[in-house]
Amino acid sequence: MVLPFRFGVNLTAPSSRTDWIEKCRRAEALGYDVIGVPDHLGLPAPFPALMLAADVTERPRLNTFVLNTPFYNPVLLARDVAGLDQLTDGRVELGLGSGYVQAEFEAAGMPFPSAGQRVAHLEQTVTTLRRLFADPEYKPRPVQPDGPPLLIAGWGERALRLAADHADIIAFTGASAADSGKLTLADADATEKKTAYVRELLGNRAGSVEFNLLVQGIAAPEEREATLAYLTEHLPFGFTGAVEDLPVILLGTAAQMADALRERRERFGFNYITVLEHNMGKLAPLIELLKGE
Repeated sequence: MVLPFRFGVNLTAPSSRTDWIEKCRRAEALGYDVIGVPDHLGLPAPFPALMLAADVTERPRLNTFVLNTPFYNPVLLARDVAGLDQLTDGRVELGLGSGYVQAEFEAAGMPFPSAGQRVAHLEQTVTTLRRLFADPEYKPRPVQPDGPPLLIAGWGERALRLAADHADIIAFTGASAADSGKLTLADADATEKKTAYVRELLGNRAGSVEFNLLVQGIAAPEEREATLAYLTEHLPFGFTGAVEDLPVILLGTAAQMADALRERRERFGFNYITVLEHNMGKLAPLIELLKGE
């Protein structure tokens, strides 16, 4: 089953209230379906930023993309999520990740758990949220039945198994991350293995769970060489292919990039495409080309 395209943008740059409002309204005007806010120190705090986004827009959904879940007590997080959903009339998508940047934990005065411990906390958080939101007596009451749709991001097998069990949306990071925060992009073969693995785990849920991809770079044909130079340190070891074949990169004319997204949806299942703020304008022509598909 082919799911229709959806497009999101992660707004990341700290700014004034006026600038934030202008960015949110621009995202809506460009046709984005989702406004997301990541969860990193030095960037806007997700919950107040999304609350303001809800106040100044009408259509886009609002996504934490993604919360650094080990920073949060699951019960207290449930209150914030339910309150945001209530006060935005049910426009929230809840994105959760296991965290990966050691320096952020150190800056917060928190111990940096092992990868296994971080995923275990993510699982505890997911099960706690599901349990609380399923309770008809729980307050504050989310507007959406059983709480907001759940997006779980990951690349490692344990996180992807958790996502296959619980998520409504699975966000494939398309890259492996070192504790330093440095990303190594995955090639098409690695991406195909990950998506096929998850599709098998999903079983009869495979036709209803969305696959999300965070696109890391968008460039016109004349920007190809500069883009390749910029990405060199993030390429897989021994990579000899064309940079435009990396699933998280879009290179070419608008028509060529739209075709690439169609092909990636067909091959990997990616129907929900997210970009970072600096690529918001670059993706907009593709939204127009792919509208309704």
